[in-house]
Amino acid sequence: MSDSVAANGRHPFPERQPLASAFGASLIWAITATFALALVSLIVAAPLAQANQHQQFAAAIYKTFSFVCHQIPERSFHIAGYKFAVCSRCTGLYSGFAIAALIYPLVRWLRQTRTPSIVWLFLAAAPLAVDFSLGYFSIWQNNHLSRFFTGALLGAAAVFYIMPGLVELSSNISGRFRLGRDLRN
Repeated sequence: MSDSVAANGRHPFPERQPLASAFGASLIWAITATFALALVSLIVAAPLAQANQHQQFAAAIYKTFSFVCHQIPERSFHIAGYKFAVCSRCTGLYSGFAIAALIYPLVRWLRQTRTPSIVWLFLAAAPLAVDFSLGYFSIWQNNHLSRFFTGALLGAAAVFYIMPGLVELSSNISGRFRLGRDLRN
């Protein structure tokens, strides 16, 4: 049966993808999750720093995030009377990514480098596109929560494409180092 071909012309068992080392995959996951949590922490730290008279620290965070977000106060969550470092939609993107990165090993094997169908990423982006479009064309007034949750959905889905890519990249890079070391010996 292993030599048989399915009706679609493919073998019933697709080629196995090369697996990364367990240590390398775990390290990439830990770095990615830590980095994502650090970004979310900075988003919340900016208004807290500003409220506690650490204006230079807060200004540095706001400036850094200004390159990726419009930071419109009316579209941002506030804490201690000051806006987050990014808007509510970007807060959702970063938070969704961070939460999904944390639980990723519970949902998927870290060493697996195969990504889900790209259709799932587009489906995760669709609510955000609809929410944005309806608000942009004044058909519906979106709010902080709709922006946050549509961003969180896309951010969470993105993890399932980014993490396998990072694991495969690290595996390829470490493989090249091993190959170079083997050639020298």
